[in-house]
Amino acid sequence: MDIRGFHHLAIQVRSLERMAAFYSGVLGLPELERHLRPDGSVRSIWLSLCSGFLALEEATGEPTGEPFISPRPGLHLLALRIDASDRARVRDALERHGAAIIKETGWTLYIQDPEGNRIGLSHHPTPG
Repeated sequence: MDIRGFHHLAIQVRSLERMAAFYSGVLGLPELERHLRPDGSVRSIWLSLCSGFLALEEATGEPTGEPFISPRPGLHLLALRIDASDRARVRDALERHGAAIIKETGWTLYIQDPEGNRIGLSHHPTPG
């Protein structure tokens, strides 16, 4: 097997437009493309994520509303790299957009998207 790197991460979301606005407007991920159903409605929005992409896929269920730290197995969070020197600027931008910092370590700011998916903004291993 020869893994060549990251390709994409898909997250099922209830509100495609709201979630795309968060990931593009708050986190700055540029929209790549939209995928439509045969009836013309949007089923998926893809956003650029470094060497791959983040696919937001429409789902009809309700978000789970789990606590930030959960004992449940499965995907825990999407971690995105930031520069240690940008940490204060990132914090300010999150606050301006109303994205609360849920947890913080010396390397990472943890937030949740509007449907409760966990995101880490990290500069590990460089201390802040």
